[in-house]
Amino acid sequence: MRFIADLHVHSPYSRATSKEMELASLCKWAQIKGITVVGTGDFTHPKWFSNLREKLEDAETGLFRLKPEYSSGIDDEVPLSCRSDVRFILSAEISCIYSKNGKTRKVHNLLLAPSFEAVQRVNEALSKIGNLKADGRPILGLDSKVLLRIALDASPDVMLIPAHAWTPHFSVFGSKSGFDTLEECFEELTPHVYAIETGLSSDPQMNRRLSALDRITLISNSDAHSPKKLAREANIFDTELSYQGIYNAIRKGDRSEFIGTIEFFPEEGKYHYDGHRSCKQRMTPSETRLNNGLCPKCGDRVTVGVMRQHTSGGYSIQKDYTAARDNLRSVRSRC
Repeated sequence: MRFIADLHVHSPYSRATSKEMELASLCKWAQIKGITVVGTGDFTHPKWFSNLREKLEDAETGLFRLKPEYSSGIDDEVPLSCRSDVRFILSAEISCIYSKNGKTRKVHNLLLAPSFEAVQRVNEALSKIGNLKADGRPILGLDSKVLLRIALDASPDVMLIPAHAWTPHFSVFGSKSGFDTLEECFEELTPHVYAIETGLSSDPQMNRRLSALDRITLISNSDAHSPKKLAREANIFDTELSYQGIYNAIRKGDRSEFIGTIEFFPEEGKYHYDGHRSCKQRMTPSETRLNNGLCPKCGDRVTVGVMRQHTSGGYSIQKDYTAARDNLRSVRSRC
């Protein structure tokens, strides 16, 4: 079965998120946007988790639907041509801020879970580390590797995916506080990381320039903070409609099952170019080099964006995408 999935969204309990990010609204806008599977977001937040347990019921294995008493009236708000069944997959984003190898690391990680029982075990472990009530996307002093171990202990089918992997401030490869390789971050557990999320500021073609990601499936999601932002990026599957079907397609990266992604123009992403926000300066990699990495207005160091990320682990990634993209397509394969 071919379907579109947006796996990374947020609830009303996350900071800077619309109060409209309720399940009924997600169900409505998923239909309008053509999404079959949408993430619940924020399953670590106690009130949202309780809300999920109250309003969702089992559908296909590992997926959930909105109970009839909570979905009544939604069809009246959806054009007839858009009406379809919507499934929810249990998801959450964790902000891990910690010190490793002498540096402060700030990495956001997406979790997908196959059951409420698995989520309960994850939440119980994380509640001993930090305050899950403070934010739908909790900020925890937790090594990403330890988070992956907690996830796998909860269920071997829980999936951890580094979120918006190239954004400068909060990502596994971020220029400000990330790592040079997945292995540096996750060490011996790296084989359990099957995918990364490219983020709005990069796309699969940019990521495929790095051979270290050859085994990694590249997924894209909206990271929506309001319902209308759903599916600004999303994934196309052709597999069994179930959690295991999605899990296996991502794990294997088989193009017959994980077809590809629907992409936002990376040039429009907030962190695609280098820049200095305080001075409202945006710079191409060439301009940054000419200015020795400094803001031409105030002289402070600029934030290196996704277009040009350098690593020190024996290879260098130079993404200079100033040339026109004559063959841009809305749907790009993962190769």
